[in-house]
Amino acid sequence: MEALLPTRARPGARRPGAVPLLTVAEVAAVMRVSKMTVYRLVHNGHLPSIRVGRSFRVAECDLLGWCRWW
Repeated sequence: MEALLPTRARPGARRPGAVPLLTVAEVAAVMRVSKMTVYRLVHNGHLPSIRVGRSFRVAECDLLGWCRWW
């Protein structure tokens, strides 16, 4: 599953121990579903996320955990 996650444009730009956050579009690409499906999962509380401004971000570890659970 880790190989499916998108690579970052600047490797090493993250702080050590920082959790990578994925956009809704990136999550949809990994799960092979539409963005609307991801928004539904987020709004229903099935997929943990955080709000950044007006958009949502999903922690990479939360996505992997959700995929293993599902």
